[in-house]
Amino acid sequence: MKAVIQRVSQARVDAADVCVGSIGPGLLVLLGVHADDTDRDAAYLADKIVHLRIFDDEQGRMNRSLLDTGGAMLVVSQFTLLGDCRRGRRPSWSAAAPPGPARRLYQEFVAQVCQHGIHTATGKFQAHMEVSLVNDGPVTLLLDSRDH
Repeated sequence: MKAVIQRVSQARVDAADVCVGSIGPGLLVLLGVHADDTDRDAAYLADKIVHLRIFDDEQGRMNRSLLDTGGAMLVVSQFTLLGDCRRGRRPSWSAAAPPGPARRLYQEFVAQVCQHGIHTATGKFQAHMEVSLVNDGPVTLLLDSRDH
């Protein structure tokens, strides 16, 4: 699984001109599922992200996690994170999981985050979405479950 994590003061996702998910302060996570991913990848990334110390403490140092701050998470599926742009001018999506397994692992990731007690909102799987956010910092990180 690949994730783009953005620390936000607010974020929302709309599908067909309807807000399907929104949060105040917390993290926006764009999540791509690889064809070879398993439940272990979902559990690893969920745990890693909720414990990342990327929120400021009283001294202004990034030393607090989402759990510490009581922030929320907005999770948006994004298969394009698995796009391979190394050859030619059109990305290859062959590394991305097919919709059925991708949906299940996306939902498993969300469930794992919820088990940590994090208020979690989501986008609409396999829909055209518009994501709006106010990146706080800005703080943007990339994680890949294969890198651990």
